Amino acid sequence: MRVLLVANRKNAKTIDALFQIVAYLDAQGIDHAEMDVEDLPDAAFPYSGRMLAAVPQGPIDLIITLGGDGSILHSARIAYAVNAPILGVKFGHLGFLANGAEDGLVPLIADALAGEIIREERVDLRVQVTCEGDEEEGIDEPREFFVLNEIAIARGAMGHIVDFSFDISGDRVATMRGDGVIVSTATGSTAYALSAGGPLVGPSHRGLIVVPLAPHTLNTRAVVTEHHDVVEVSLEEGSASAREVSLFADGDALEFARPISSIVVSAGERPITLLTRRQESFYKQIARTFFA
Repeated sequence: MRVLLVANRKNAKTIDALFQIVAYLDAQGIDHAEMDVEDLPDAAFPYSGRMLAAVPQGPIDLIITLGGDGSILHSARIAYAVNAPILGVKFGHLGFLANGAEDGLVPLIADALAGEIIREERVDLRVQVTCEGDEEEGIDEPREFFVLNEIAIARGAMGHIVDFSFDISGDRVATMRGDGVIVSTATGSTAYALSAGGPLVGPSHRGLIVVPLAPHTLNTRAVVTEHHDVVEVSLEEGSASAREVSLFADGDALEFARPISSIVVSAGERPITLLTRRQESFYKQIARTFFA
């Protein structure tokens, strides 16, 4: 057994918890390594094939993340690459993915190590980005990114409205103008997609959610797809919005040397496993958080 501890060292409570966990793991003779959340890799890491210097070499059997949901989203990039589950412990503002430690931190860790905890499989997204002029530059393959919550295509710094269309599994669904579009997982349905008017979707749903951002039309709806469906968002080539559009993977800005022409989004090859011992159902959780 080898554990990777990921901590937000800017939070004093997180540092105290880290010392407590390290002492427990040492007492149990369990090998462990540590990382700061600021050293976590970018969204391109899982598909890059490269090693990350900040990630200790050797197998990782469990990732324990101390922080908020954002820390879990970034840790998932390593989890996908090494195929290890994540145990998130809540030390942030929001905790839809993280566990509370009200009943004690060590019992929670002990349950996770013993396998006496719920395993939730969450679908992630594989995002492929093609830019204008890639063929002329000899770039044959699209750039690939990993996403657990959502990929957001949004208007850039100059504020130009985005002209785009989106297809699902080869069928044109809509051509519209607006602030952009979000493609989300069920996990991300409680995040940015929700703020844009998207539906709340149970976490075990394996399909994608497409939510236009402030579209300039009265005839628009969010679309929930099947697991096997592929969403392609195309930008109007040569338009001001295509030159300036911004792309965000789980809240992180992605930068490109040339304008984006298309974004293809599909479910990842394998899910991310989150460990939880929460007592309430997803529906009780959303009732308490969003409808109370």
